[in-house]
Amino acid sequence: MFTGIVQARGRLQRLTKHGVDATVVVALGELADQTIALGDSVATNGVCLTVTRLDSGCFEAEVSAETLKHTALGGLSVGAPLNLELAMQPTSRFGGHIVSGHVDGVGVILEARPDGRSTRWQIQMPQEIAHYVAHKGSITIDGVSLTVNTVGNDFFEVNIVPHTANNTLFDTYKVGHRVNLEVDVVARYLERLLSARQSPQSLSYDTLLNAGFVK
Repeated sequence: MFTGIVQARGRLQRLTKHGVDATVVVALGELADQTIALGDSVATNGVCLTVTRLDSGCFEAEVSAETLKHTALGGLSVGAPLNLELAMQPTSRFGGHIVSGHVDGVGVILEARPDGRSTRWQIQMPQEIAHYVAHKGSITIDGVSLTVNTVGNDFFEVNIVPHTANNTLFDTYKVGHRVNLEVDVVARYLERLLSARQSPQSLSYDTLLNAGFVK
């Protein structure tokens, strides 16, 4: 589990394709001095990757065909900067929202315009995730926990304050850039619960049982 509070900027050192999947090597940047072990999870532009090798301030991870299909990782060039966050510890402050690192789709930056001291970013979203995105709800963009300020049929907008821009990749993004999107996990579970309802009555034990939420 992550919180969407980026801890460091890393860099893609190597991406090696193996047919339908790939191996990546990521420079940890300021996280290089942190205690990281094999098997640990690192949110990399919002994608949960498992550390399979550590070497000289870098980690290596395997990227499945599923991940390449549903994220923007496979389209990155060597040297591309990356938002990094280590998995949350039980004693950590919960600064953002619940982030699983399981990307739901890829968005495209449509516009960036000044809005006071912050910048208003408009992001095109895939139609299949649009119903999860709510006004004043939470969304994760390349691993950054943000609040949705405007929602359209196929786009949403967020405000990026200077601190966020300076500590994430937002100050490097241009119109047309592709970003990883993860919707609020609560919305996904709520949809699952509602889809399991067989009547307009309140959720019963049998409904929850059939949905797999109780045993």
